[in-house]
Amino acid sequence: MGGLSIWHWLIVLLIVALVFGTKKLRNIGNDLGSAVKGFKDGMKESEAPADAQQLPRSGSVNVDAKDAARSSDSNKA
Repeated sequence: MGGLSIWHWLIVLLIVALVFGTKKLRNIGNDLGSAVKGFKDGMKESEAPADAQQLPRSGSVNVDAKDAARSSDSNKA
C-alpha cells in the first residue's frame, strides 16, 4: 500500500500523453497559463482603481430644514 512513487507518476503521464497526444496537452498548458496570467492581471487592475474611486471631500453643502422639507413634499406629489 503506500504512496505513489515516481515510476507510478511516469506511467500515468505516459498514458495521458498517449490518450490525449502531446499537441493537445501543449494547447491545454498554454490555455491554462494564459488563464492564470489573465486572472493575475485582473487582480492587479481591481486593486488599483479602488484608490482612484474615492472622491475628495472638499466643501460642504448647507441646506435649511425648510428646503429639505419642500423638496421631499414635492417628490410625494
